[in-house]
Amino acid sequence: MTTATEALASVVAATAAPGQPQALFAALDQAMGATIGHKLFTILVIHPGAKESQRYYSNMPDAYPIGGRKPINPTHWFNTVLGEGVPYIGYNYADISDVFFDHELIRSLGCESVLNVPVRWNGTSIGTINLLHERGWYGRGHVALAQHFAALAVPGLLKVIAEG
Repeated sequence: MTTATEALASVVAATAAPGQPQALFAALDQAMGATIGHKLFTILVIHPGAKESQRYYSNMPDAYPIGGRKPINPTHWFNTVLGEGVPYIGYNYADISDVFFDHELIRSLGCESVLNVPVRWNGTSIGTINLLHERGWYGRGHVALAQHFAALAVPGLLKVIAEG
């Protein structure tokens, strides 16, 4: 079993690796899977000037491909996670279906809980790290460690945003 310290250290080491931001995002995927757990792992980047979001990383690219952008819709999820910078925990399928239009696809992948962690820089959410797993997987006890990982994601997201 990987300790939190070992997992955080592996992500820190990945920031120095070539092939950014992919190397960093893959290290986050592995480290957060080993310490917090997930079936589906994605990273969403916010392009503030364009008012669009983009899935930039996915561990299930067939179901959740990287690439295309979509307009940001000001929902209560958006206001909480991206506006206020507060992580969101969906404990069960009802919570997921309340905030995600693709809840049926999420469920078909064996996921019925979610932890969305805002990646913050300079007082603003610049993206989210999204972990999904079986029902009841996530709890408040996961948030602090997830926020440490999210802080380490900042340089990767800033690189994506700078490249447009």
